[in-house]
Amino acid sequence: MYIWIDGSGEGLRCKTKTLDSEPKTIADLPEWNFDGSSTDQSEGSNSDMFLLPVAMFRDPFRKDPNKLIFCEVFKYNHTLAETNLRHSCKKIMDMVANEHPWFGMEQEYTLLGTDGHPFGWPSNGFPGPQGPYYCGVGADKAYGRDIVEAHYRACLYAGVKIAGTNAEVMPAQWEFQVGPCEGIDMGDHLWMARFILHRVCEDFGILVSFDPKPITGNWNGAGCHTNFSTQAMREEGGLKVIEEAIERLAKRHEFHIRSYDPKGGSDNARRLTGLHETSNIHEFSAGVANRGASIRIPRTVGQEGKGYFEDRRPSANCDPYPVTEALIRTCVLKETGDQTVEYKN
Repeated sequence: MYIWIDGSGEGLRCKTKTLDSEPKTIADLPEWNFDGSSTDQSEGSNSDMFLLPVAMFRDPFRKDPNKLIFCEVFKYNHTLAETNLRHSCKKIMDMVANEHPWFGMEQEYTLLGTDGHPFGWPSNGFPGPQGPYYCGVGADKAYGRDIVEAHYRACLYAGVKIAGTNAEVMPAQWEFQVGPCEGIDMGDHLWMARFILHRVCEDFGILVSFDPKPITGNWNGAGCHTNFSTQAMREEGGLKVIEEAIERLAKRHEFHIRSYDPKGGSDNARRLTGLHETSNIHEFSAGVANRGASIRIPRTVGQEGKGYFEDRRPSANCDPYPVTEALIRTCVLKETGDQTVEYKN
């Protein structure tokens, strides 16, 4: 099954091809094509788009020897599709490979019925206020655990680096974590985990939403908190490197906000209000164990003097490639100002 990001920059598409033998590496997979006019990626008069396989996983739905293939998208003339943000990210990650950048992303999402109503919520009204649902147990607190468990097992089978899962603050909202992943693997594994979640929900007749604020009012939004470190941050004296990185992040807040949701910050503006465990989108902040800050330094990192930091700004519907690329550009390549530099390998 070939899988790619469509013209929205958020949606995923897929189609299936039969091969003569089981592919062992990416090199064994043929390039393929699709009708870009049906995915909002080309005009009908010149609709062929190309799929270039870049990552391969075991298929938990058809089982071995079948594969899930994540692909980059190119136009008819083999130039980059507008939503192919992986290509640039891969170049940047290759440049800093000796820094061994590690990422871990915490993907929050909301389960919905096919009518768009949060799964398990009363048909006319709301459940009780937030409080008992986070990491909750029981039919009156955890809505959709069978879906969550099926997704977890499918990811483990596929080889996705899923690290954990838990019920979130809003009922019908959950989170899974992917990582630690090094370099470009972060984006590849998160996108595949998202695809598998959509596919599992399809079998249950349920929808999954990555909207950053699916329900207005006094309900938590959905983010994709991103944990980041380099080798220098993880070694003795790493806290100083972390603090230097945070100083650089403070000077490029607007650049990162634009990079952290597909609509350049407008989606995240509904979520980053300074309430419901978020920072204010217009202000940069950092602190130890502070879940209301832009950047949180875990308490254990402060105590041990090394480790990683958590960027709490990315939205649930972020593209992980520009998120991780932005962190490398600012924290490792030490870019400044509002512009990105075109690097050549």
